[in-house]
Amino acid sequence: MGLRELKKEQTRTLIADTAWRLFADRGFDAVRVAEIAREARVSEATVFNYFPRKEDLLYSRLEAFGERLVAAVDSRPPDESVLDAVRDFLLAPAGLLAQVEAGDDEAVVRLRTVNRMVADSPALRAREQQAIADATAALAARLTAEESAASRGGAVDVTAYVAANALMGVHRALIDLVRQRALADESPDRLAADVRAYGAEAFALLAQGFANYGVRPPS
Repeated sequence: MGLRELKKEQTRTLIADTAWRLFADRGFDAVRVAEIAREARVSEATVFNYFPRKEDLLYSRLEAFGERLVAAVDSRPPDESVLDAVRDFLLAPAGLLAQVEAGDDEAVVRLRTVNRMVADSPALRAREQQAIADATAALAARLTAEESAASRGGAVDVTAYVAANALMGVHRALIDLVRQRALADESPDRLAADVRAYGAEAFALLAQGFANYGVRPPS
């Protein structure tokens, strides 16, 4: 990455982090883009240059998550199934849940605030589903490429699409679990462990159907 690209990425990260902090503190609807720009010390035009819509400020991290998920599948070692790769990626401690599990009280507040914010906003829920759908499509395309779509004219393979939707269905279910628990104001100390446990059960169920699907052959 060149210096120019690095600076752009740093600016994008700064804007997104600033937006997340303000949203968590005051709620999505209460924060104006102009305030985010002022806090990040950039122009409002710069914010819109990186994030065309206000919703993009909240979901840029989810989109980056999708990119990392596809990268994890792409870099899995020989003889590892796509199910194992996705399971290990999704259930690895990360983000707010990892901070909550570590005893960070501020992370608990942010987790509850962000989930309440999304639950109260149809626009944010729609944007969340779009981000998940985009990640699912990217995963299906990657699996199709591995299986070779040459004989299908480059179309996404139906089996790959089904597999991608099943795997990302676990992700959707875990998001719903976290939101339900966060909004119920339950004690958060077991949430991360429960997510891992329920996620492991879900992947074990899927493994009965296609554990051997997408196993990368030896080089």
